[in-house]
Amino acid sequence: MLLRLLSLIAIGSSFALAQAPESASEPVKPSVKKLDGTHYQIGDVTFDQQSREIRFPAEVGEPNRTLEFLVVHENGKTYESLLSSKISATHLSLAFNLLRYLPSRELYPLPNGRGGVTDKFPEVAADVKARARINIEVEWTADGQVRRVPANDWIQHSAKTTAMPAGPWVYGGSEFFEGKYIPETTGDIIAILVAPSALINYPGKDNDDGNVWTTFAARIPPAGTRVTVIITPIHNTPPLAKP
Repeated sequence: MLLRLLSLIAIGSSFALAQAPESASEPVKPSVKKLDGTHYQIGDVTFDQQSREIRFPAEVGEPNRTLEFLVVHENGKTYESLLSSKISATHLSLAFNLLRYLPSRELYPLPNGRGGVTDKFPEVAADVKARARINIEVEWTADGQVRRVPANDWIQHSAKTTAMPAGPWVYGGSEFFEGKYIPETTGDIIAILVAPSALINYPGKDNDDGNVWTTFAARIPPAGTRVTVIITPIHNTPPLAKP
């Protein structure tokens, strides 16, 4: 069933990519590779069918900066992001779809019909919200030891000088515009300030203030350190229905 779904999604995404404009990351036709019994790879994104864990490589940016993003493409808004990556946003989106995560649009305000937005938000079912919530961790090697921490630990509140509160992020799925996948053109992957252009957003307090969040310089490794971003479902997510 997974292989059949892979082929169907790859066909559809290839059509979208073929029409994509110049983008933050160079569009490439998705090619899904089976690594072993439950592990697959799409470009630089790997995922486990059984645990639903997703992994992709990234690099630590310069410290002491105000943050609007956790991860962007290396050709994107790196000046306001903690991490940058070479991955294709389309590949990451495919992994979410193949693992049957459900996107929740609860954080995106409804349009007002005049090109702007209202102060109202979509009503999203509780089970969809649950299945859209994910943990994000960062793994790297230091002094010969593999270390792994919640990504929130590397983000500091500028006024409280404490780390971002522990808690889930929300997979929103982003949007298409004129047949093109927006994160592929913007390079926005994981946003701290709510951005429909990103696949994932932070749902906590102060996710609408561009001056609040900064790098937690005392905790992050040096700029240029290679890390792995790890995405896992919240453990109390309801079981998935069979395809």
